[in-house]
Amino acid sequence: MTLPIPSLRTLLFRLHWALGLTAGLVLALMGLTGALMSYEEALTAFANRDRLEVTPGARTALSPATLAARIDAQAGGRIANVLTLSDDPRASVHVRFARDPETRARPPAAYADPYDGTLLGPVRLEGAFTTVRDLHRWLLLPGGSKGWGRTITGACTLALLAFLGTGLYLRWPRIHRWRIWLKPALSRPGRPRWWSLHAVVGTWLLPVYLVIALSGLTWSYPSFKDGATRLLAGAPDAGKPARPAGSKAAGRPVDAGADGGAAVDRAWADFRARTGDAAGTAVLTLPGADTKAIRIRWLPKGVDAPSARNEERYDPLTGALLASERATDAPLGRRLLDNILEVHRGRFFGDLVALLFCLAALAMPGFAATGLTLYVLRRRAGARRRAIEPEAPAVAVRAVSP
Repeated sequence: MTLPIPSLRTLLFRLHWALGLTAGLVLALMGLTGALMSYEEALTAFANRDRLEVTPGARTALSPATLAARIDAQAGGRIANVLTLSDDPRASVHVRFARDPETRARPPAAYADPYDGTLLGPVRLEGAFTTVRDLHRWLLLPGGSKGWGRTITGACTLALLAFLGTGLYLRWPRIHRWRIWLKPALSRPGRPRWWSLHAVVGTWLLPVYLVIALSGLTWSYPSFKDGATRLLAGAPDAGKPARPAGSKAAGRPVDAGADGGAAVDRAWADFRARTGDAAGTAVLTLPGADTKAIRIRWLPKGVDAPSARNEERYDPLTGALLASERATDAPLGRRLLDNILEVHRGRFFGDLVALLFCLAALAMPGFAATGLTLYVLRRRAGARRRAIEPEAPAVAVRAVSP
């Protein structure tokens, strides 16, 4: 006796619910943590609102090298590595410190007064969001980015793509009416109501989840990232200005000592002269063990969209300009790659799309819950049918007997 071969629809249905009972639970956790990280900057700013502003008075802002030196003197051995400077005279400076050379851990960030270098205190919620980020990326499992956690989350991201493909195939309507396709039938009782809610909301959010999954795979699989780079920007370094051959910084990092500090100030002066009043927020990366150049990434005044970010790179020994990149000059593919995190969060496409991505991430636990509900209801219905089937002949006999 040969066993019946399941149809393609049956196989895809079983794959869909099997992934839902396994990867779906992990994706629900990733959705919650991802939604929380969508507004990390806003939540952090609210928690640190008393440290975001200073009183300028008649004071003059320190040069970046002097500011970094004064911060280092108060930081207990930590070395200022990145300064976020604003054109707003009332804004404090966000300071990130260089990684520990032995543990490679980055010390907590802090705020500082741009006029005298006084440290105003650490960044509140930074540790909490670090934990949330590690939970999102590798489930807090041992090994971090090199352990099993990253393998699991990467596999679950692939499962999300499988959800999208199998779900779209399974719910393709026999009658193509927009109401069946896009409007949930909440008035239907029992399992049809849950199925309609699960399927219709999934259809609406399918493009969002597709972007989230494809962008997320660039962190999980280097080969996928290389393929995406070639697809969107050609060669891995296509579109990026080459470093001049005579640059002293090429190939070796330097420390920002006395000469390095002068180079930083020369680079900053050149940057301010070249951009004038056009620059708003500027993120200045100082030369050191982790960097080979003075890098200034900046946004135009009044603009906070990451896709508008520009970049200047300077020689860490001389302060001479090495390269200048403008967001408006880069092709779309290169901008997507350079801002892949913001693409993943939806911020690359604007505030409204970012909100949609956040809501889609919050909906992931809902898909896990409705999918589990459908699975339980289906099992109960099957159990009831199996319990009734043996009694069917007896009922039929009684029905025809006098």
